[in-house]
Amino acid sequence: MGVEIEHKYLVTDDSYRQLACGTSEIRQGFLSRMPERVVRVRVRDDKGYITIKGTGDGTAHPEFEYEIPLDDAMQMLALCEPPVIEKTRYIVMHEGNRWEVDEFHGDLQGLVIAELEVPDKDYRFPLPPFVGKEVTGDPRYYNAQLGIVR
Repeated sequence: MGVEIEHKYLVTDDSYRQLACGTSEIRQGFLSRMPERVVRVRVRDDKGYITIKGTGDGTAHPEFEYEIPLDDAMQMLALCEPPVIEKTRYIVMHEGNRWEVDEFHGDLQGLVIAELEVPDKDYRFPLPPFVGKEVTGDPRYYNAQLGIVR
């Protein structure tokens, strides 16, 4: 079983853009948003993926991700619950750590979140200068919850 341990932060400025060593365009939707099993379909640049995430403790949760044919991913996106999220992902290396900074588009324009996956819960890391408030474990910032009108 795969386990993802990540930390999420709001971003305070756009200096990540100049620090980025790469970018990707992402479209993603959710076939299931149930907290105990989230099923996400993603198209990143020209590749498709399906991801299943289980319940965790806020920082760590079971995760399974598989590459799928791009055409299948595009058809699955059409089956997803609205909204389909669009974002640009910036990759920033900071003191040996690979940060992913997601700049959201459409109805989520203006939201920018930085994430860092770590090897274990005790891993210590320095924060890059663009990182602000930590929102790890705050369900309002789970991708499966973004853009849902309640």
